[in-house]
Amino acid sequence: MAVSVSVVLLLLILAVVFLRSGGLKLSHALVCALLGFFLAGTSLAPTIYNGVSATADVVSSVKP
Repeated sequence: MAVSVSVVLLLLILAVVFLRSGGLKLSHALVCALLGFFLAGTSLAPTIYNGVSATADVVSSVKP
């Protein structure tokens, strides 16, 4: 578990640096995909899923 958290933190830092530097290249996209993959295996996955689901429900209930 400690290795997974370390990898997630490293990938999160790399993703933030890549996004702030301007362009998102193929290598940057791979880092972001790996971040998502490793984040899905952590204990934060259900919380993230519930947050995204609740946000999608709110957005879908808004009428233009």
